[in-house]
Amino acid sequence: MQMLREERSMEFIEEEHYEELIELQVHPAEWAVRVDRIPHIWCSGCGIGIAMIAFIEALRELEIDLRKLCVVSGIGCTGRVAGYMNCNSFHTTHGRPIPFAIGLHLANPELKVVVFSGDGDIIAIGGNHFIHAARRNVDITVICVNNFNYGMTGGQSGPTTHMDGKTTTTPYGNVEYEFNLPLLAASCGATYVARWTTVDPRRLRVSIVEALQKKGFSFVEAISPCPTNYGRRNKIGDGIDEMRYYKEKTIIKNFAPLEEAEIHLGGPIVCGKFVDKEKPTFLDLVTQVIDKKARGE
Repeated sequence: MQMLREERSMEFIEEEHYEELIELQVHPAEWAVRVDRIPHIWCSGCGIGIAMIAFIEALRELEIDLRKLCVVSGIGCTGRVAGYMNCNSFHTTHGRPIPFAIGLHLANPELKVVVFSGDGDIIAIGGNHFIHAARRNVDITVICVNNFNYGMTGGQSGPTTHMDGKTTTTPYGNVEYEFNLPLLAASCGATYVARWTTVDPRRLRVSIVEALQKKGFSFVEAISPCPTNYGRRNKIGDGIDEMRYYKEKTIIKNFAPLEEAEIHLGGPIVCGKFVDKEKPTFLDLVTQVIDKKARGE
């Protein structure tokens, strides 16, 4: 078992070793996890762990060497993912994972750089970084776990909180219009945009695989239950109830018009892949300018 633990410390585990891991009661995802940081801090019923496992399975499917991967996150419940991943990782200041990721990518383009954080971190205080990274088409992948509130700091409302959604700062219902993240990412220029729920980890994994292979700014939204705060205050129920709620509300529409990417409290949650296109990345364009200058053009 120790040999397998050492083998899985930095490289992906091949399929033929899975049965041996199971016999030894070693979780198949351990190769990518800092086991000394477990148990995790997430509440019962939270979907962040499911999103993390979908990400790890995507890494295994693509046979990505963890020595060439860097995971960046900010502050919040989802921000703990970077610290749990057994790779180069950065737990940055609140709202700043994307500029950190851009710096890592431009300094070493051979790295696979992934931002894995929450809606309060990426879309609220970090919203300006998000829109401009997408506009520039920087070659990074952003996975945003959206639970519609600031879960770690007490359940306050944020830019993704549904209209009429109840939180600690909107006890009578939210009166602000919420951001629709696929619409936001697409309008800013992302080359890959998808939304899934953590109730559907298989499709979430497939989407993350596609996003990791996409050249340019790729974005995957993972809708997650938050039973401790959002689910309880909006009378959705516990973790199982909230997962059942998301399953019942999900409508899958691959490549539907973006304006149909609805998501409303009590209404449909339209999931699928909304954007998948090719265009030059920020680094491609910078390199072209440098090459022209070198040729004296």
